[in-house]
Amino acid sequence: MRSIWLLFVFLFLGSAAVPAAELVATPGERPLQAVLDAAAAGDTVRVAAGVHTGNFEVAETLTLTGEPGAILDGEGHGSVLTVTAPGARISNLHIRNDGANITDMDSGIFVAKSAIGAVIENNRIEARGFGIWLDGVADASVVANRISGDTALRSQDRGNGLQLYNVTGAEIRDNEVWQARDGIYIDVSNHNRLIGNLLRDQRYGVHYMFSQNNVLRDNVTRNNRLGYALMQSRNLEVVGNRSERDQNYSFLMNYIVDSVIAENVSLDAQRGVTPGAAAGDGHAISGAEGKALFVYNSLFNEIRDNLFARTEIGIHLTAGSEDNEFHGNAFVANQTQVKYVAVRQQEWSFEGRGNYWSDYLGWDLNDDGLGDVPYEPNDSVDRLIWTYPMAKILMNSPAVQVLRWVQRQFPVLRPPGVKDSHPLMSLPEWMAETLQ
Repeated sequence: MRSIWLLFVFLFLGSAAVPAAELVATPGERPLQAVLDAAAAGDTVRVAAGVHTGNFEVAETLTLTGEPGAILDGEGHGSVLTVTAPGARISNLHIRNDGANITDMDSGIFVAKSAIGAVIENNRIEARGFGIWLDGVADASVVANRISGDTALRSQDRGNGLQLYNVTGAEIRDNEVWQARDGIYIDVSNHNRLIGNLLRDQRYGVHYMFSQNNVLRDNVTRNNRLGYALMQSRNLEVVGNRSERDQNYSFLMNYIVDSVIAENVSLDAQRGVTPGAAAGDGHAISGAEGKALFVYNSLFNEIRDNLFARTEIGIHLTAGSEDNEFHGNAFVANQTQVKYVAVRQQEWSFEGRGNYWSDYLGWDLNDDGLGDVPYEPNDSVDRLIWTYPMAKILMNSPAVQVLRWVQRQFPVLRPPGVKDSHPLMSLPEWMAETLQ
């Protein structure tokens, strides 16, 4: 019995002491899939320079890394690389020519549910379908990848750069995505972190649907048809993000509840179609104004310390978006600071601190940094213009000027709307530096 036990210990220790191997795949000599099939858990598979054609699968917990010039080419069908092993690490690969069938989820890299804790980092993906698809996986990391879409396809026929479906605990960090359909699409995915990504020149930069308890921090969207599309979600932490020259909306909140929208920047939101977008591609919003923030049927959110500057409309609220908290925001040089038809008065200050308005004409006699006269951006004339746009031709008429004078003299005639009782007299320092 003792000898059998010693033999077991010897075999166990011997197997545990076997060092991880390093294997090399070379085009035409040592095919990549054959090398992957021969590798054991803990091994490193290096992909030599050259074009490796086919569809590949990582089914062992190993490291797959590319040498400079290593290209995986899917020859136009399916997913180029499928990861099914937990803890697998994929890095430094150039991946191209996946299939373009988005119904079949063709991807540059497809990460299956079984690949818990997979790491996808520092890859260059030229996607015809999806760039990286995370499918129901937990605790994946997607870091410092560069993903582009296929401009030969119409925008709606491309996949998203990064697709999260039913994903939990993922960290999506420092990636760059351009010319996909949407940069990052998050669907029924909870407890994920999106940090420091650059998303440009596509339909939506970030697109949330039916997701909860996600963190969206320090990302940049630029020249998209919409920067941050936040839809049908709750408990989002949207902090420190930036939108530059996005079309139609910088930030869109549609059925968003119990979320924090703070310390974000919207600059130069524009009306119309992004330059270079294909005509008739289905994603232009015809006639829409450029809006820094559009809030539709969203309640119980904290919207604070954001900078909304140089747009047609700073913020547009509608469809019952009344129970939100606004303070510390700055509305600078927007053609219309606020567009809001309310059924009850909205107070936009909190604990004696309101927002900064670049067109505020009040004064601060006690020098406490707060205006002595409340700021009310909208009146019955604004309501009239929004309801009957052709009435704009009367804006400078004596009748309209008299109507506005009457409202100022007799506030009881003023319709309910936004009121900031403690407007800020100066921009916070970081906002002023941002506008320089």
